[in-house]
Amino acid sequence: MSVKTAVLPVAGLGTRFLPASKAIPKEMITVVDKPVIQYVVDEAVAAGIKQIVLVNHSAKRAIEDHFDVHYELETELERRGKDELLQIMRSILPADVRVISVRQGKALGLGHAVMCAREVVGDNPFAVMLPDVLVDAYHQAAGSQVDLAAMNQRFEHSGRAQIMVEQVPMERVSQYGVVALDGEAPVAGQSQVMTGVVEKPAQSEAPSDLAVVGRYVLPARIFQLLETTAPGAGNEIQLTDAIASLMQEQQVEAYRMQGVTYDCGSKLGYLQATLAYGLRHPQVGSGFAELIRQCDV
Repeated sequence: MSVKTAVLPVAGLGTRFLPASKAIPKEMITVVDKPVIQYVVDEAVAAGIKQIVLVNHSAKRAIEDHFDVHYELETELERRGKDELLQIMRSILPADVRVISVRQGKALGLGHAVMCAREVVGDNPFAVMLPDVLVDAYHQAAGSQVDLAAMNQRFEHSGRAQIMVEQVPMERVSQYGVVALDGEAPVAGQSQVMTGVVEKPAQSEAPSDLAVVGRYVLPARIFQLLETTAPGAGNEIQLTDAIASLMQEQQVEAYRMQGVTYDCGSKLGYLQATLAYGLRHPQVGSGFAELIRQCDV
């Protein structure tokens, strides 16, 4: 079955970005000239996703508004002949892609956020995309699929849930959930059956150097497993725990990404993304590079 829905949990309060996130959702903070959330939605659209489910909070309406039509602004841009800006506004979301918002009343964990989308997703397989993580496909081989599209295709062919992983330095494995594999590590763009996930292992105990990075393709069965998943770390319902239960019933695969990730939930990751996207921006890239060369800190 093809994967056409992506669930984006955006209800978090963004405390790592205070004070910027006090009044502005952290997902709406811009990398150059687009909010972080738009990069994630663009990634979903490039993978063939047709329905975006925002698991949102009542204080973060700005995210929903960003993907809605701003009729008055478009009319004014058209009146002034600002055709380029008008086209940018109208291309934020393709006409054949819809955004649906559901509420997460309490912050009870990623697993709970995913459960909030159940009525919309129904019995269909779906992707989960953490909006703090940007997956940059710029340096992938020409003609290769974006990673989420490759994960979707692998799921369609094998019927196995896909968990995106990337290689990290061994000295940093204690910061991640690290996968254990049945056999050799897959090459980039391929998948391998998992035997487990170890949360933040010591370097000496890490089963691999492949860390989970915030993209999942899951069967609808995960909803039933989440219903019976007891609160785990932080007294929250953890998606990882439900995936562990799924692994007891069927094989789950780790998909090794081809692109590069930026953790825009952290200040340093956000700055890395700004550098990467800013330097190749068609309008400001060359000027930005010159500013960096002139910078004396």
